[in-house]
Amino acid sequence: MGLALKDNQTYCYGDYLTWPDDARYELIDGQAYVMSPTPDLVHQDVAGEIYLQAANSLKGKSCRAFIALVDVRLPKHDEANEQVDTVVQPDVLVVCDGGKLDKRGVRGAPDWLVEVLSPSTASHDQIRKRALYERHGVKEYWLVHPVDRLLTVYRLDGAEYGKPELYELSGETRVAALPEIVIQWDELVARLPNDY
Repeated sequence: MGLALKDNQTYCYGDYLTWPDDARYELIDGQAYVMSPTPDLVHQDVAGEIYLQAANSLKGKSCRAFIALVDVRLPKHDEANEQVDTVVQPDVLVVCDGGKLDKRGVRGAPDWLVEVLSPSTASHDQIRKRALYERHGVKEYWLVHPVDRLLTVYRLDGAEYGKPELYELSGETRVAALPEIVIQWDELVARLPNDY
């Protein structure tokens, strides 16, 4: 099951800013996708733990970790913010270039992004957003599959993502683009419900 389109119109960030706060959307190439309701507790626990470990690893460094909800604007060229037609809200992200940060969030590609898969967003995250992040030069993109206890990692190899690497959610996994970040899985996985 994928995310629904708001409609067939084309939008930009200027439109997005006028929409009510009680409805969540992402814009990809001007198409507005209705985001699922508030993520469940397991999703939040996984995203929160990854964020916490990343943020702790970056203390005293120039790179900064963030957790959703943060608007990441991905301009095609040098268009004004209001004209940007792609705005996403990854679950966890790290930005090393402070010039990309402003009061509205992030403008430009983060260095590392994590999406925790939910049944309602899995195809959106694995297909549409993977292609988007590759096109915009996100160095490393992680997809965490809590149900399958699996991690899929995409890393830029030139201008494209190489073959995805698959890991079990056990032991530890180092972020190649940010080697100071090592995510420890065992304690997190031990508290995930068996029926999830």
